[in-house]
Amino acid sequence: MATLSDVARRAGVSPATASRVINGSSKPVTEELRERVLRAVAELQYVPNAHAQLLARSHRGAVGVIVHDVSDPYFAEITRGLQRVATDQGRLLMICNSYRDPERELEYVELLRGQQVAAIILAGSGYHDADFTRLLNGKLAAYEATGGRVAVIGRHEHSGDAVMPDNRGGGELLGRELCRLGHERIGVVAGPRVLTTITDRLAGLRAALAEHGRELPEHRVRYADFDRDGGAEATAALLDAEPGLTAIAALNDSMAIGALALLRARAVPVPQQVSVFGFDDMPVARDVTPALTTVRLPLVEMGARAMALALDPGAAGPRIESLAADLVRRDSAGPAPG
Repeated sequence: MATLSDVARRAGVSPATASRVINGSSKPVTEELRERVLRAVAELQYVPNAHAQLLARSHRGAVGVIVHDVSDPYFAEITRGLQRVATDQGRLLMICNSYRDPERELEYVELLRGQQVAAIILAGSGYHDADFTRLLNGKLAAYEATGGRVAVIGRHEHSGDAVMPDNRGGGELLGRELCRLGHERIGVVAGPRVLTTITDRLAGLRAALAEHGRELPEHRVRYADFDRDGGAEATAALLDAEPGLTAIAALNDSMAIGALALLRARAVPVPQQVSVFGFDDMPVARDVTPALTTVRLPLVEMGARAMALALDPGAAGPRIESLAADLVRRDSAGPAPG
C-alpha cells in the first residue's frame, strides 16, 4: 500500500508539500506542484491514513450512533434519516448495535469517545435503571467536556438536545381506536418492561381506556422481546389464558406481525374474530396480509432531526423537538364481534 513518502517521491516534492495538497491545507502551493501530487496519488492509488488525519486535524468528521439493533425496521428507518443528513454534511456515520444490552451501550460510548467522533446520538429507548443512567450520564458528560455533542431520540435522563416522539400520545390514539371499535377484551403485547418507550406507550393506552371507563388488567399484558417471535409467543400466551380476546394491541409493528402469524397459524380470522393493532408504521405494515392498522411515528424524520441537532452547535441550552403520532387505519382492525 502506497505511503505519503511514496507519493512525494513520485511527484518530486517534499512529504510536507504532498501532505498540504492531499489534506487541502490553506498554505499556498503552486498549481504545477498540486497537479504533480494529484497525478502521483492517482498513479499509486494512494489512500490517506484516516487515523493520521484525525490526529493532524482539529475537525472531527465522524458521528457515532448507538441503536438497539439496526436490523430492526424501526431503527433501520431512523438510520435512513440519520444517514441522509450525515451524507449531506459530508460526515461518516459509525453505527453501533447494543442489542439492548446496557453494558454494551456504556462500552460504545467509551469507544466512540476514543475515536473522537464529532457527536454521539443515542437512538434507542432509555432504560428504567438508575445505576445505568448514572454511569451513562457520567460518560456522556466527560465526552461533552472535550467538545463532543450528544443528541438522543426518545426519553432518556440526559439533559441535552433530544427528539421526542409522542409515544404516550400514540398510546392514547391506540386506546381510543380500540374503544371506538367496541373492544373490551383486549390483550396487549408489550416489549421489554425495562424500556421507557414501552412505559410511555402503555401509559397512554391505559389512560385512553380509562377515559371510556375501561381497565386493562395486568394479566392481559405480556412483556416480550421486541421482535416478531416475541410477538407471536406473547400472543399465544394471551389467547391460551383468555380465548375470548377480541383485540391484540402490540406496542411495535414487528410484534404485531408476529401476532398476525400466530393467528394465521391457528386459523383465527383477522379482523372478523380478533383485530390486531401495531405501533410505528414501518414500511412492511402496509404489505402484510391483512394490512396492519398502526400508530405512525415519523421515523425517518426523527433520525434526520436528531442528526441536525447533533451537528448544529445551536443555543447554549438543551433543545427539545417533539414529533406527533398519527393513527393509520388499515384492514387488520375492525369492530368487536357480537
